[in-house]
Amino acid sequence: MRRPGRLTPAARCRTPAAAALAGVLLLAGCAQSVDPIERLGKKAAQGVRSPGPATGQPYRRWGLNAPLAPAPKPAARPLPAGTAGRPLPPVLDHVTTSDPVVFLTYDDGAERDPRFIDMVRDLRLPVSFFLTDSVVGPGYGHFARLRSVGADVQNHTLDHPALGGLPYAGQRAEICGQQDKLKSRFGVRPRLFRPPYGTYDTTTLRAAADCGIAAVILWRAAMGADTLDYVRGDKRLSPGDIILVGPDESTGPTLRERTTRLLRRVQSAGLTVGRLEDYL
Repeated sequence: MRRPGRLTPAARCRTPAAAALAGVLLLAGCAQSVDPIERLGKKAAQGVRSPGPATGQPYRRWGLNAPLAPAPKPAARPLPAGTAGRPLPPVLDHVTTSDPVVFLTYDDGAERDPRFIDMVRDLRLPVSFFLTDSVVGPGYGHFARLRSVGADVQNHTLDHPALGGLPYAGQRAEICGQQDKLKSRFGVRPRLFRPPYGTYDTTTLRAAADCGIAAVILWRAAMGADTLDYVRGDKRLSPGDIILVGPDESTGPTLRERTTRLLRRVQSAGLTVGRLEDYL
């Protein structure tokens, strides 16, 4: 039973003084009509937003101190597309260019880290993969995803034999067979070929030409776990160098880590990464 003269809480909220006090102090009993969603709407209308996740800079995500400089677009491609019966293809470990670029190449296809796809996409890294069918096995989908973010796929034989000294028929089967495999997988026949172990002979070049190869690609420097080893010439990077990022030795750093270490060296030399296929 309520005593006469006493106001209920709801009635107190309707008094002018209490209403004013509620407007200042937001008393719990009188502020229940302020919906949290309404408050968020007011903040949005006033330009106040909840903080979102920090995006940062992609190059920092991958361990670089500065973004990669964009590679210049070469004026023209000097080598024609490979066709059967053409003259023997050149063997290159370096591209003649004054552009401040080097070229990153990867062999075999054993390493298939999904995060490396993110790295290639974030850094817009124009890398080239020379694939061996028996090594890639069921992993061609990984390289299709790499192609979708800008990587190129080239020929490294069906089964990775040392080709020098093998008969023509065997060498041609290894090279043309992988040409056919890659065409069926990706819809494009490669123009470039890397012989396993970097070994070849004149028969290799003849077989490569007959399989439609435009150039045989070696390397002037190879990136190991943490060192850059030079095959010939000055022990420093120069414009046009083709670099092999060595395969994983199971106990060494990841493909991402080796690539980051190499990119730091490239940047410290005042260079950037170009797309090998654009220069050939």
